[in-house]
Amino acid sequence: MKIDNDLLSKLEKLSHLYIADEKRDEIVSQLSDILAYVENLSELDTSSLDSYFSTLDGGTPLREDKPVSSKEISQKILKNAPEVEDNFFIVPAIIE
Repeated sequence: MKIDNDLLSKLEKLSHLYIADEKRDEIVSQLSDILAYVENLSELDTSSLDSYFSTLDGGTPLREDKPVSSKEISQKILKNAPEVEDNFFIVPAIIE
């Protein structure tokens, strides 16, 4: 896949980002380098690996899930909030 200004414009629109004209060539170069690196990974022979291959013996270590029920926890958390009312955080409105 080749990164060009047309593809960069599409990515810019999809990501809702604005890329300044003077930065476009630099971004195209960086994205091309990233894609070249990822394409190198496709050369690795993974046919002998199982789909569930892991570098950890025995899988991912998990902790025991213990529920904690304490009324003081919410009070400690709310104590650190800048504004609280009726045991709720008061935050600025984000929807107009």
